[in-house]
Amino acid sequence: MSSQTSSTWRERLASPLTWHAAGFAVLLLLVVALAVRLGMDWAATNGRSSNALAGKQVELKALELAAAPMRGLDHRVDESRAQMESFLGKRIPPNYSSIAARIGELQVNSGVRLSRVQYSQGAAGNDLTEISMDAGISGSYPQIMRFVNSLERDQMFFVIRAMGLTGQQGGLVNLRLRVSTWLRPADAAASGLPPTPQPGEAQGAPSAAGREGQ
Repeated sequence: MSSQTSSTWRERLASPLTWHAAGFAVLLLLVVALAVRLGMDWAATNGRSSNALAGKQVELKALELAAAPMRGLDHRVDESRAQMESFLGKRIPPNYSSIAARIGELQVNSGVRLSRVQYSQGAAGNDLTEISMDAGISGSYPQIMRFVNSLERDQMFFVIRAMGLTGQQGGLVNLRLRVSTWLRPADAAASGLPPTPQPGEAQGAPSAAGREGQ
């Protein structure tokens, strides 16, 4: 029986069909292994591609957000320039005389009294030159507040730089007032006003032009 079984196994091993079956099984295992490896590599590659694509999308969005303020910039520049020209035409005085005349009108309308009025001009800028007025102001509290409010609300552009109490007697209040407005550089140069003193410098006596505002 044993010799018969051994003979049967030898016949099977010697049979070409057996070797074909064994070869097919080995090839099948190789194909399965290669398919699994290919699937793993494809999944990894696809994941990296997805991550790279997501990264590019984030970069693109960031660039779009960064570029957003630049869209229509030329139109905004033209609009800003037009607004600036409108402001200069409406609120910047044409010459020094118009400043002094307007201050005089506001003084009369409010009932205050200005004294020691001195005008000066700062360094010329590209578009505007600052004109400073340094003066003493006296009157009742309501009169002074009326004058200050009229300066701040006037069509001519005035900026109150400083206001300090220098004395008080009864209902009369004495203040020192510093106010700024602006002229175009050519108009400021034609005014003949002295330069504005730097901090710590004493301001000299007012020029003939400066005394017109008193």
